[in-house]
Order: sequence, then C-alpha cells, then structure tokens
Amino acid sequence: MSVSDPRTDLLAYRDDLLEIARRPTVQTVIPIRPAGAYLLSRYRDQFEAVTNLVTPPFEQFCDVVDRVRLVEAAENAGVPVPATATLGDVDEWSDEQIVKSRYNVLAERVLPRRDATEIAVEKSLTHLPAGESADSAALSETMAHEPIVQEYIPSTAEYMIGALYDHGEPLALFQHRQIRGDTYAGGGGVYRESAAIPELESVARALLDELDWHGLACIEYMRHEETGEFVLTEINPRMWQSLPSTVRAGADFPLYYWRAATGQQDRIDCDYELGVGTHSLHGELRHLLSIFRTDSPLVATPPATQRAREILTSCLREPNFDYLSLDDPWPFVQGIRNKLPWHR
Repeated sequence: MSVSDPRTDLLAYRDDLLEIARRPTVQTVIPIRPAGAYLLSRYRDQFEAVTNLVTPPFEQFCDVVDRVRLVEAAENAGVPVPATATLGDVDEWSDEQIVKSRYNVLAERVLPRRDATEIAVEKSLTHLPAGESADSAALSETMAHEPIVQEYIPSTAEYMIGALYDHGEPLALFQHRQIRGDTYAGGGGVYRESAAIPELESVARALLDELDWHGLACIEYMRHEETGEFVLTEINPRMWQSLPSTVRAGADFPLYYWRAATGQQDRIDCDYELGVGTHSLHGELRHLLSIFRTDSPLVATPPATQRAREILTSCLREPNFDYLSLDDPWPFVQGIRNKLPWHR
C-alpha cells in the first residue's frame, strides 16, 4: 500500500503506519527517517499496542532532539561538547561560531505552538567568522524558532557511532570515520570507513549511560585538532544515513533491531570488519556541487578538480556503493527518479 506524505499530513502518515503495524505478519517498525522516529516515540503507546518496538519514551526522545537539553546531559556525563547558548543569550562574537537549529525535528510537543499535522527538519548552518554577529531576527524567522549558537570546533576528522540499547544496556555499537560529508564544510557522511577507537566508544557509552538510553542512536563527533578529544555534535534517535555502509562492514543493525524487538537480544553479536570504505554516489555528487554552491568563511573551499579526482580515485579503489549494485540496479535508478522534480 502507499502511505501519506508526512510533510503534508503527519497524522495521516501515522495512521497509515499503524494500519501496516496491525498486520499479523509485521513484527516491528524500524525508525529510519525523522518523521518515523518522532511518531514512534510521540505515539509509542499506540504502536506498542499493535507491534513490538525498541524506541525511546517521548521525554527521552526530546532529551536528544533538543540540543540544549542534549548539551546539559553531555556536560553531566563529562563528555566534551561545544560551548552552546540560545541565540538571544549571546552577546560575545569575538570567536568563530556556528548558528544552527535548536531542534533536530520541528514538531508538536518538541517545538511549542507547532500543529500536530506538521513536521519539518531544519538543517541549515550559518558559519560566523570571529567578530561577526548573527542577524537574530532573520535567523529566528527562517528557522521558525530561536536557534542556538555553538563554538566552532576545528577538527581533524568527523566520526559516527551507531548504537542499539535496551533500557540502558548496550546491545550493539558501530563506528566509522567520515572522510567526506554532504558538503565540503561537513554534513552526513557520504564516504566513510569503518573503525573501532576505544576513546570514541568510551565517550559514547558515557553519554548513553547518562541518558539511560533505549533504542537506536546515531551519534556524531568531531575530533578536536588541538586536544584530540571527541567532541559531541548531535544525536539522532533512528537509523543513520550511512546504514548501508554499516551493514556492508558486517554490522546488520536492521537485523539487530528486529531481534531486540522480538525478545532475541541474546542473538545479537555485533562483530564487523574494520577499514571498509563505502560511498553514497548521490552524496558524492552533492559534495562536489557544494564547492560551487556553498561558501563557508570557516572552512577552506577545496579545488573542484582535485576533489573530483579524489572522489573518482576512492570509488575505483573501494567500489562499495550504498545502493548501486550491478545485479540489482533498480534501487539506485529509483533513487535518481525520486530526485527529479517532475517525479514528485
């Protein structure tokens, strides 16, 4: 069956998911996109009445999608985190800073005065060089709420930890190093390499223990170029953009989630191969285009020809792609079709 577009009517999409979840053959529902993660926590009782879930209670969900509350939890856990304040509380602009959305999702009971049928994701970032202040009114109007300001962290690399927890107990953890992001200035990983760094796992466990976490968590970090510390960026309480790379390395999180949801936690054994590099071809194209479309005063723009050569070389050296497979090319083709304006 087709389902309603959550961007048009979130409650209709919820009802469609509940109808699917009621089917006897459906044993669980996995949160993959922001709308699904929000609905499974916001209406957790309704979904748990008809299927099995491993999703956080709504209050815990809000602890991580509200970046102010997340920073407070990280500080309580002793985890490195950028200095953070709401935009209206900032009166010092002498350092390099970033303005971004306070919330991972904009939805009812996350953001005050939001209609229950609406949901949005605000991903815009404003990089501010030292001495430049933000246009508070314009940014608050654009984001539909008061955003936050964080110190800019000079980093040598970005990392992601994917985790699955069962009421505070870790069931599976996976790491990768992000070699390229959606843009040259950062963003979700489009070229990554599986890794296992004890210090990174330690800060992730400390934070999730502080939250007494339950469910999936995608945690993003930057490694500070001066201190070497892993500095928290954000948590998304769902599967991650780079999930195909996780599975290719041997960490099958959709299977782990299903086993956790169906009472088979003892059958989860997260053992994966290190050094596996994977690409999102759509993402690599976005990264290359960002050189012409993005202008950051804090991150140097790479030469387009050199970056194109790096992308081609890495794809030839490690031809592992998220959705492109010669024996089943249709998911990749369909992904391209979905991006075309006349196909929407």
